Amino acid sequence: MELFAQAVASIALIMLLIIITQTEASGQVRRRDEPPHPLSKVALHRSRELLDSSVTISASPDLLGQNGQTAAYVTVSFKKQKGAAETDWIGVFSPAKFNGSECLQDLNATYYDDTVPFLCSSPIKFQYANFSSPDYVKTGSGLLTFRLIKQRADFAFGFFSGDLTDPVLQAVSNTITFSDLKAPVYPRLALGAAWNEITVTWTSGYGLDEAVPLVLWGPEDNKSQFTSPASTLTYIRKDLCGPPARTVGWRDPGFIHTAYLEKLWPRTRYFYKFGHKLKNGKYIWGEEGFFTSAPFPGEESLQRVIIYGDMGKAERDGSNEYNNYQLAALNTTDRLVEDIENYDLVFHNGDIVYANGYVFEWDQFTEQVVNITSRVPYMLSSGNHERDWPGTGSFYQNIDSGGECGVPAETYYSMPTTNKDRFWYGTQWGLFHFCVADSEQDWREGSEQYKFLEDCLRSVDRQKQPWLIFLAHRVLGYSSGSYYALEGTFAEPMARESLQELWQKYKVDIAFYGHVHNYERTCPVYENQCISNEKDHYSGTYNATIHIVAGGAGAHLSAFTTIETQWSLVQDFDHGFTKLTAFNRSSLLFEYKRSSDGLVYDQFTITREYKDVLGCDNTNLQQFCPPKTLAT
Repeated sequence: MELFAQAVASIALIMLLIIITQTEASGQVRRRDEPPHPLSKVALHRSRELLDSSVTISASPDLLGQNGQTAAYVTVSFKKQKGAAETDWIGVFSPAKFNGSECLQDLNATYYDDTVPFLCSSPIKFQYANFSSPDYVKTGSGLLTFRLIKQRADFAFGFFSGDLTDPVLQAVSNTITFSDLKAPVYPRLALGAAWNEITVTWTSGYGLDEAVPLVLWGPEDNKSQFTSPASTLTYIRKDLCGPPARTVGWRDPGFIHTAYLEKLWPRTRYFYKFGHKLKNGKYIWGEEGFFTSAPFPGEESLQRVIIYGDMGKAERDGSNEYNNYQLAALNTTDRLVEDIENYDLVFHNGDIVYANGYVFEWDQFTEQVVNITSRVPYMLSSGNHERDWPGTGSFYQNIDSGGECGVPAETYYSMPTTNKDRFWYGTQWGLFHFCVADSEQDWREGSEQYKFLEDCLRSVDRQKQPWLIFLAHRVLGYSSGSYYALEGTFAEPMARESLQELWQKYKVDIAFYGHVHNYERTCPVYENQCISNEKDHYSGTYNATIHIVAGGAGAHLSAFTTIETQWSLVQDFDHGFTKLTAFNRSSLLFEYKRSSDGLVYDQFTITREYKDVLGCDNTNLQQFCPPKTLAT
């Protein structure tokens, strides 16, 4: 088995090196400051089973969620009579039957002898045996607490020696399960194709052959006025593009359902309840919720939008899967939940989960943010960790998605795109108009996306919607991140050359980016020059676009370059998120808040009238405006 395992590992390594070599040759590689996915450190190809009767492990309680809970804590107790080591660890597996003989068939692999790796699926998370039992090495016994969520299958815990590099399974616990495993969970609201439409998306274990998905909804004073059907989507292993998504990171995603609630009255509080009608006529319901519909386009009322990127997920039980890596994601989540009454809409600007091919983490992320997504629309853009994979149409031929190539992101969340695989769209909220780019697909002049972006920007009636916002995951404008500085571009190569004329021509107020894990604000800038001397309050005629990097919502922080640039006004090496508040057609407030405390660490205001954004009639701006054609 040892020789076979080494051969499998060698082949996988060679294939990976080929991909990396090809992408390096094209200059399109993953940023080198990004750490590997923690679960990738578990050397599954070297796994062995040597069950030892002197090693015991058990978990309790064995039935969770009897009162409808979708998350619960489990206590795992274990004992190793001899040879306890700091490198012993406990892995959480789901489904509970996780050895190679039971899941090898799903890998579509053929072996010519009986020596196969014992494990062919990754643990969903793990902890070292001494994590909460510092005397474990001396006593050989310990307790761990794991937080589990409802994910349509049961769980079991494995006790491993040999550290992550040479895992040896020595004992398996009893099985843990949730009551009503298939129940609908984790609602996600989003804006629909029309301004007065909201979509409700959720996950369940019910396919269309078992039950009909639906949403019961209505205004607060008539909760059950309407019933809307829901579509059902899923994906299978072969829909994904490569490892680990198609191999050790695979897990059945269940079914994803979306209902469209149409012709909503503006700024009205609505009730909704999502669920399934079984073949026997019985209904299975998820949790009830409320949301407030969008204001009428152009309506002058208080309107507030949260924007951030690069959050990811973290584990509240302290599991080593993300220990000391994305714990800030919980801070950002908690600050937004605490402040849920004080904003109306969220944009998560790419790099959503950082699942990197361990697709079961999409369930875990939807549970992490459910207290946000069940209350306000939660909008996404596509990032490199969702989309990028060689040969799949991505503009960047790297392996950042771990073989997902956009499939989970495009399935788990419903965005108002005209084509799910073209993840760009325009949307609106009252006084705001948003043009959302997909930075992972070609945005250069002449491309399909470039045409869309110009149409989106051109279509805005600035008298009704004065605040025009551009979003993209990668920095297509300006960043002082050390990575971009080393490239000498301070942004994605070719980005400004392709897009700055659009921003200037259509007077984009603010452009938001992620990808670089810090906070930065520029002056109103065009062609690397500040077009205004104002710093904290901008008034009068539009000058140029202000560029914001807001990529610090949870992932490891990215360093700034030591090179000083005249267009960079504010930089913060910390985790945080941003907020826009429109008071009316003439007054906009921008705030940057840190995730640690929710306090404001940077802000500015924009004050202007409709005539200030009508045209390029300011003599000081002629050089930055498109040329005029005289009538003949």
